[in-house]
Amino acid sequence: MTLPAGVYRADHVGSLLRPKELLEARQKVADGLMKSEQLKEMEDKHIANVVKKQIEVGLQSITDGEYRRQWFHVDFLQNLAGVEERGALTSTNASIGGTMPPRLVVVDKISHPKPIQVDDFKFLESQMAAAAAASADRKVSAKVCIPSPTMLHFRNSRETIDVTAYPALDPFFDDVARVYQEELADLYRAGARFVQLDDTNLAYLCDPQMRAEAEKRHGDAEALTRQYAALINAALSKRPADLKVGIHLCRGNHRSQWFAQGGYEPVAETLFRDLNVDAYFLEYDDARSGDFSPLRHLPANKVVVLGVMSSKRAAPDDRTEVVRRLREAAAFCPRGLEQLCLSHQCGFSSTSEGNDLSEAEQWEKLRLEIDIAREVWGDDLSV
Repeated sequence: MTLPAGVYRADHVGSLLRPKELLEARQKVADGLMKSEQLKEMEDKHIANVVKKQIEVGLQSITDGEYRRQWFHVDFLQNLAGVEERGALTSTNASIGGTMPPRLVVVDKISHPKPIQVDDFKFLESQMAAAAAASADRKVSAKVCIPSPTMLHFRNSRETIDVTAYPALDPFFDDVARVYQEELADLYRAGARFVQLDDTNLAYLCDPQMRAEAEKRHGDAEALTRQYAALINAALSKRPADLKVGIHLCRGNHRSQWFAQGGYEPVAETLFRDLNVDAYFLEYDDARSGDFSPLRHLPANKVVVLGVMSSKRAAPDDRTEVVRRLREAAAFCPRGLEQLCLSHQCGFSSTSEGNDLSEAEQWEKLRLEIDIAREVWGDDLSV
């Protein structure tokens, strides 16, 4: 089968370790010691460098490393009108260093006053054009990563969605879908052709404890899963046919720590049969993610980017084991290996702190991934 445009046999989730200079600069802005304009200049410089590096190591799906973000989701969602950051989330799992994500609350009707990712995408494209000239024999494309629309609901409760703005929740979900439709339209007009939705919540609904906690906030978990699929589909309902979309499911990725566990079976049928996406980026780096049997629900026209390698560990992944697990997973897919690609289970830096490995180790792991993919699928990783 032909891969969806923007997906490659050796792929990656998107975030990359931030250079020390960039982390220090962001802290200086927070401390009032540097202007935000200076930080942006530094971000531009390091994004230009990381685009070149991705192309040099052989990646074809190119991102800005999420270098302009503190969190994979907060920096995007707080740009929506009607959404405010208030305090921090609490969790039954202790976070390393005590860091918890900011709590986003809905204080008014949600709207999309201006494009959020367009300028960042245009800068990424400009840097790709210059860097790709040195690799004209290899197809490359830009990927935009944004949080799933479910991220505004799952961690909230009725008390954190303003009752005056939304006496009932159906209009809330309608507005969330609409602002995503508008953002995707803006990105498409700017030239974007592949967007990845980053979603922790469908994976958290596979964890028995988190599933039970979600039911206390939102009611029946099976109904919630179907509601989230309907929300995502509504958000994507107006996209042009040549705007391809992938969804990444994550069980937590903060400083090499995870937060949820459990196989995909509780959400598998809805995930694979009902979601109108082209590709799934699935976490499968260890036993926490369960076995591959949920892939039996995968339709023959979709692909899975299988995250059997780990961005959490510095040690190189075992090549033989990675190939073995790819072939094991392929046995559950209608079209076998044709429907699979390879990646690490998540990005290397879902939050600015990054996972516990060095930049050199990160790039070496990505080189190994590309080498393994060529062993399994051949030299052309775009087919």
